[in-house]
Amino acid sequence: MTPARYSDLDGASVFITGGGAGIGAALTEAFLRQGAKVAFVGRSDYAEFAAQMGRDTGNTPMFVQCDVTDTQALQAAMDQAAAAHGPFKAVINNAANDMRMEAATVTPTQWDEMIDVNLKQYFFACQKAAALMQSGGSIINFSSISYMMGGAGMAPYVTSNAGITGMTRALAREWGPQGLRVNAIAPGWVLTENQMTKWATPENLSAFLDLQCLKRHLAPEDITGTALFLASDASAMMTSQVLVVDAGVAVTG
Repeated sequence: MTPARYSDLDGASVFITGGGAGIGAALTEAFLRQGAKVAFVGRSDYAEFAAQMGRDTGNTPMFVQCDVTDTQALQAAMDQAAAAHGPFKAVINNAANDMRMEAATVTPTQWDEMIDVNLKQYFFACQKAAALMQSGGSIINFSSISYMMGGAGMAPYVTSNAGITGMTRALAREWGPQGLRVNAIAPGWVLTENQMTKWATPENLSAFLDLQCLKRHLAPEDITGTALFLASDASAMMTSQVLVVDAGVAVTG
């Protein structure tokens, strides 16, 4: 699959959270191949991934290691990226934790930890992005169809993704006058390495495929085209939207 080429992304400054693995790694590569100046953060050490991306694409991303739930560290990383690459054209909030846990057993500590990584850090990344994007640009928040489907066994994660949708729409309204667009992408079940290792079984893979209109499991690369579109001027008058990429599982109406 050859992605569309967006000339306005060539040389653009793009910041991605969780950009070293899973969907985030696919996003990093996709924007690099557009010619963007990409900076990404991750809790683990992704320096070798960044170097490999440079070898593969001829365009080396900037990697800053930090825990996205540390608001001060996250916002400092954004300052560092903007200083190196210039004002952001796009900020993509992708880092998340979809840990399964039965609602009856969730502790206050677990709840706080899940909200911190799946919702709180999104807000404060958006807040910093707005401060750094005074001339406009695109914020893209990753949500999930789990909040539409009412996914069982993952109430904190589902709650966070519902919150991301509401937050996206509120911020789009508030920051629209400065030319800042805020949208969300809600993927279906994307079979990253993490998903295959932790959650996938032959039975649930088959059952989920039955729910899809399109009978092919989603891969990280299936999500990147939507992110490129939302980051580019091709979507210049789109804001406050949640775009579902799930092969036809959920509906939003």
